[in-house]
Amino acid sequence: MPAEAGKRRAFAVISHPDAGKSTLTEALALHASAITQAGAVHGKAGRRGVTSDWMALERARGISITSAALRFDYRDTVLNLLDTPGHADFSEDTYRVLSAVDCAIMLLDSAKGLEPQTLKLFDVCRARAVPVITFVNKWDRPGRSPLELLDEIEQRIGLHPAPLNWPVGVAGDFRGLIERETGEYTIFTRTPGGADRALESVLDPGAAAARDGDAYETAVEELALLDEVYGPDVDMPAFQAGVSSPVLFGAALPNFGVRRLLDAVTALAPPPSPREDVKGAPRAIESPFSGLVFKVQANMDPAHRDRVAFVRVCSGRFERGMVLTHAATGRPFATKYAQSMFGQDRETVDVAYPGDVIGLVNAAALRPGDTLYSEPPVEFPPIPSFAPEHFGVVRCSDAGKHKQFRRGIEQLDTEGVVQVLSSDLRGDQAPVLAAVGPLQFDVVLHRLEHEFGARAGLDHLDYTLARRTDAASAEALRGQRAVEVLTRRLDGALLALFADKWRLGQVQRENPDLLLEPLLADAA
Repeated sequence: MPAEAGKRRAFAVISHPDAGKSTLTEALALHASAITQAGAVHGKAGRRGVTSDWMALERARGISITSAALRFDYRDTVLNLLDTPGHADFSEDTYRVLSAVDCAIMLLDSAKGLEPQTLKLFDVCRARAVPVITFVNKWDRPGRSPLELLDEIEQRIGLHPAPLNWPVGVAGDFRGLIERETGEYTIFTRTPGGADRALESVLDPGAAAARDGDAYETAVEELALLDEVYGPDVDMPAFQAGVSSPVLFGAALPNFGVRRLLDAVTALAPPPSPREDVKGAPRAIESPFSGLVFKVQANMDPAHRDRVAFVRVCSGRFERGMVLTHAATGRPFATKYAQSMFGQDRETVDVAYPGDVIGLVNAAALRPGDTLYSEPPVEFPPIPSFAPEHFGVVRCSDAGKHKQFRRGIEQLDTEGVVQVLSSDLRGDQAPVLAAVGPLQFDVVLHRLEHEFGARAGLDHLDYTLARRTDAASAEALRGQRAVEVLTRRLDGALLALFADKWRLGQVQRENPDLLLEPLLADAA
C-alpha cells in the first residue's frame, strides 16, 4: 500500500485566465505520451480542442468552465492532473479541486506576472497548505525580465523563489534553458503548430557561447547572481511547508521546457499523506478505504446521460464493486461502475490507491464535500461554499418543459454549478440563482437548454451580497426595503440578501441583535 501510494502525484494547475493553463495541461499529457498530439483553445480551423476543455460551451468560448481530471503514467509515476477554471466566476470549482490535490502548479504569464486571480488562488493554496511549483509561461513572447518576476513573487506573496532552470535570451527571444544544478544547456526546435513534442538538443558551454553569444553569457552571469541571492538548491522542507517555490521557465504552446516541468512535478510534488478528519485526527493512508467527493458532473457522455462523482482516494485500496458507507447519510453505496478519467474519456478502473482520482457513475446521492469510507468510520471536513454576489430569477420559457426544467435545476444545484434558493413568495416555478460571477448564469442557461431540453430566461435581481441568518432574524427582516430572505435548497440554510453593504450596515445598526453571519468569501 505505501509503495503504491508513493507512486501517485495528485496536482492541479492554477492561473489567471489566458495564462495558458489548458494549453499547459495538454502539453504535460503530450510529454507523458498520454496523447499523440496537443490541441489548443484558440487554434486554426480544423485543429482539435484541448482534452480538458470538453464542454461545448468551453470550446465555443475558448475558456475553461469546469475542472477536468486527467490520469496518466509518466515513467514510474501515476499522475492525477486536475485542470481548473481560471476565470474568477468559476473560482468555487477551483477551490473544490484544491481540496483534492497535494501540490499545485502556479502558472504565470511572462508579461503579466502575478495577476489578481492568481493571487486569490495562491491564498487558497496557502490556507490549505498546498505546496506550489511556479512555471513562467510564454517565454517565446515579449515579457518582463526573469529577475523582476522572481522579485515580484517574493515581494507580493512572500514566497521564496528557487529557480530550477534559467532562460537564455529575453522574453520574446527565447534561445534555450540552462539547468542550474548541472549547467546543462538545452535548446528547442518547434514542431509545426506546436502539436508535437519540441525537439531538444543539449549544447556544451563552448557551442552554447558560439551559438548565442552575449545572451548566453548574460544568462551565466545571472545564474551566478542567483546563487548569492537565492541559494543553490531547493529547500524541500520549505517547499512542502509552502514557504518556498521551485521556479521553471518555458512556453507551453510550442512545448518548450514542458518535459522539465513534468520531471519537477514527479520529483518534487509530495506523495499522498494522512488527511485530517472533521475532528482533526489524521487518517493514515494505510487505513481502510476513504475518499473525498470534490466534484459531481452530469451528462459528460450525452449518449448515456449519467452522473459522475469525482472522488479523491485518501486512504486504503479501492476495489471496484466494494460497498462503501456514505458518511452524510450512513447508507451503503455500491461501486460497481468505477472509472478512470481522462477529460471526457473514461475507462473502467478495478483498483485505485491514495492519490488517485476515480469517477463513480450514477452517484445520485453524492454531493461535493461528501465522504465515502469502509470501516472504521471517518468524515472529512466539508468543502465550504463561496459567498454569492450575483442573483437572478430563472424561469422556464416553455410551460410544457417544466418537468425537465425542475430536473435540470436540481441537478445543477447538486453539482454546485450555482446555488439555488427558494422562497414562499416566488415558489418553485421561479427559483433564485445565486452565483459568484455572472458567467455561471450563462452556463446554467446553456446546460438547461442543451442537456435538459428546457430553454429558460433569467431576470437579474438588485442584490449584491448574502448573509446567513436564522428563523427569528428572518422573521424580523421580512418586508424590509432592499432585503429578501430565501432558503438555500441543498442545506436548508436561510440567507438574507441585501442590495449593498450600506443597506446591510443600516439594518445591522437598527437591529443589532439580528444574526447576520458572513459566508466564506466575506470571512476570508
